[in-house]
Amino acid sequence: MFARLLILLYAIVSYAVFTVSFLYALGFVGNYVVPKSIDTSIDVGSHTNLGEAIVVDLLLLGLFAIQRTVMARPAFKRWWAKFLPLACQRSTYVLLSSLILLLLFWQWRPIPTPIWQIGGIAAWLLIGVHWLGWLIAFASTHMIDHFDLFGLRQAFVAFRGTEIPGQSFRTPLLYKIVRHPLMLGFLLAFWATPEMTAGHLLFAIANSAYILVGLQFEERDLIAEFGATYQQYRRRVPMLVPRIFGAPR
Repeated sequence: MFARLLILLYAIVSYAVFTVSFLYALGFVGNYVVPKSIDTSIDVGSHTNLGEAIVVDLLLLGLFAIQRTVMARPAFKRWWAKFLPLACQRSTYVLLSSLILLLLFWQWRPIPTPIWQIGGIAAWLLIGVHWLGWLIAFASTHMIDHFDLFGLRQAFVAFRGTEIPGQSFRTPLLYKIVRHPLMLGFLLAFWATPEMTAGHLLFAIANSAYILVGLQFEERDLIAEFGATYQQYRRRVPMLVPRIFGAPR
């Protein structure tokens, strides 16, 4: 019972750290006001020479991408299942991802060189799309199983002493329009800005590349798990771009 309680508390702490990192991401990407003690964002912070900024930023982005990619692979999951209870594996993944994300926010080096600046109604439209992206990303997690995605469900099931049930294949709401609405939301949030700087562009390009590459691995894993059901879903529903806006991807 004590071990199950520790797993539950661990999951709650991990989720709390994720919540902090997600809320800070809103301010970081959008350059919104944050407490002066941690006054850094994608275009605000310690200025260094261009070469150092590019190297540091790419290392931070690479660390985040590698951690998430490696830990999401089935082979890695089988390996660490020898040492870590199943009920806290997802929480550990979420915790490490959130801590690396906070490190990225803390150590990010802005590159404020302007790429584009847009004013007027177009600027407000871009801001609206930016916030729509965050809304889509957050809502998408609740359309499947938010608490399973972030490790809380597994911990609560373990606390009750029952088996963790398997996941069934479902395509609710936005998942009927695109296969990965969560990633579509992130792409909109990263790219829709009226003031694009070189640092923001680096952030957007690197994360977009990570998303596109990572989705190839995820799609392969989903086919392995759900077989013909997912293959039919792939043929019917585009990956990221809704059909009403263009050809399927």
